Amino acid sequence: MSQGTWIDHFPGNFMWSNATLVCKAMAPYGAVAIGEIDGICEGLAARGMGDPDAWWQEWCSMAEKNEKIADDAAVDGRDFTAGDHYLRAGNYYYTGERFVPPGERKLAIYRKALRCYQEGLKRRHRNIEFVEVPYEGKTLPAYFMKARGTKSRAPTVVLFDGMDNCKEMSVLFAGLEFARRGMNTLAIDGPGQGEALRLRRIHARHDYEVPGTAAYEFVARRPDVDAKRVIIMGYSFGGYYAPRVAAFERRYAACVCLGALHWDLHAWQSKIKEQLKADPQKSAQSNFQFRWILGLDDSDTALERAKEFSLAGVADKITCPVLVTHGANDRVVPVEAAHRLYAALTTKKKTLKIFTPEEGGAEHCQVDNRPLGIAYIADWIAANL
Repeated sequence: MSQGTWIDHFPGNFMWSNATLVCKAMAPYGAVAIGEIDGICEGLAARGMGDPDAWWQEWCSMAEKNEKIADDAAVDGRDFTAGDHYLRAGNYYYTGERFVPPGERKLAIYRKALRCYQEGLKRRHRNIEFVEVPYEGKTLPAYFMKARGTKSRAPTVVLFDGMDNCKEMSVLFAGLEFARRGMNTLAIDGPGQGEALRLRRIHARHDYEVPGTAAYEFVARRPDVDAKRVIIMGYSFGGYYAPRVAAFERRYAACVCLGALHWDLHAWQSKIKEQLKADPQKSAQSNFQFRWILGLDDSDTALERAKEFSLAGVADKITCPVLVTHGANDRVVPVEAAHRLYAALTTKKKTLKIFTPEEGGAEHCQVDNRPLGIAYIADWIAANL
């Protein structure tokens, strides 16, 4: 295998490189160790890309080492050390689980990831509440991270994930910065995401204003939330969810798309289907991901459902301020999607920010420079509320 770069660790294998980069992006939050990730990648390179079990085994092996250190530290009462290693284990388990097909193995790895994530969050970030958001007779799991340095009602960001990520990541890469700036964050696994999908079998839906309204009403009832300053935000696939919510739930004061989604989702998923047949390594998405989040058994039915996920005739209904950020070199969702969404918006206050290679943050959802992207978003929110 040829030598890769920090962004493309596995030349010719975008699936592995992209997933590795997503995990590396948690380094600024003390939730991974770059040296450990390098060790994982060395193990993968030695085994080669033809081994179907190599990915999850190498990531889980490093996760187990960190989990053992964390468990021992927890028994001894060394909570800060335990918290550090639990968060690292959680991210490694979750990354390893990513390409495992739905089934008992995937579920077992995810349960380990969730346990480690939560044990780490409890010890490292004690301003996080573990909460449940009422939703259609069930509940959606979420974390509420409180704003720092304020006892009054604060602006609050409701943050939904993408197709592959989870609330444990977003509460760290976004919630920490928002809290530092005096904003609360509700990081939530919505339908088709994280814990809601895996443990509760709550699948994705195109009309995301339903969970979006549930999330708004949950935070608006809290005494520490300013109900008139609640922002809806989504990243990656959430770049569809957030504007959909804002179009139909007008109580949100602003909308942030951390990465736009493909304007024509059906065409994108059709392309991925053919791409996966020709060369799976060229795709960031596994061959089961989209149908799995929808709760479907076959890709053809999922392709038909993809037609429902459209912002055509929806984006122009948004009246609140909207921010769309995107990377100029985004290889998951080409930058043209951001321009298309921005052009469709008719709200009086709209902003498009394209991050270039020269300034950083040019990859998908600024995964190559998370702090840069989140700082821009936080500044924009402060200026537009």
